[in-house]
Amino acid sequence: MTECIGYLGPAGTYTEQAALLYAPEATLKPYPTINAVGAAVANSELDAGVVPIENSLEGSVTFTLDLLISQSGLSIRNEVVIPIDHYLVAPRGVEADVVRVIYSHPQALAQCRGYLELRFPQAQNEASLSTVAAVADMQASVVPAAAICPQRATEIYDVQVLDRGIQDSPVNQTRFAVLARADHAPTGHDRTSICFSFTVDRPGSLYHCIGEFSERNINLVKIESRPTKQALGRYIFLIDCIGHRAEPDVAAALEGLRQRVDMFKILGSYPLWEPADG
Repeated sequence: MTECIGYLGPAGTYTEQAALLYAPEATLKPYPTINAVGAAVANSELDAGVVPIENSLEGSVTFTLDLLISQSGLSIRNEVVIPIDHYLVAPRGVEADVVRVIYSHPQALAQCRGYLELRFPQAQNEASLSTVAAVADMQASVVPAAAICPQRATEIYDVQVLDRGIQDSPVNQTRFAVLARADHAPTGHDRTSICFSFTVDRPGSLYHCIGEFSERNINLVKIESRPTKQALGRYIFLIDCIGHRAEPDVAAALEGLRQRVDMFKILGSYPLWEPADG
């Protein structure tokens, strides 16, 4: 049976591109928000869902982190990493020198901040729900407008390309999480994501938690925090480590960590992304 995979839509987004790369034979279904994708997976409406989780320039996608922290019945099954190549487009007949508003997703606007300040210092930047919703916002604008979108969107919608590769850094990649109701079996080349928090913050608490991994020579590749949204100054910590939760050393480190914290959740163990070209 063909898998049904949801993604942050509409059609033409980088997330659709990641979904196509992950499962080219699957039936793809767009959703308007990251939370909607997560809910559809948790409720068994989808076999899996693809959402952005981290960009090499702008860092983590907080909507996805908060979803993973709060939503039960949801794990990271896999990851996909793709290069980001931003296009600047406009309606046909609208030239760059008359553009007054530029629409895109906040992450895309941030990734092109230097370019926009240099080339369009007088244009107003407006946030859209996605890099493709930006095209619709542009087309509906009552003043001359442009949009920052993926190359795929230029093939789907009737627009003219004003410029391409406008991101401030040529090394711009986004990591996407494939969400499912269970994570992946061990492959020998895995990553494990977890989150935890303390009810009472004491000196050395975080230090000793990280020590559970150091003592077992387990590499931590990411550590950050999100507010608990319950009180100012209270945080949930998120860690990615190399290895699968089923491996003895990783399992021991996770159990040691579990004993030191008040809230603990494994977000998933899943294969590290490897490009098709090796």
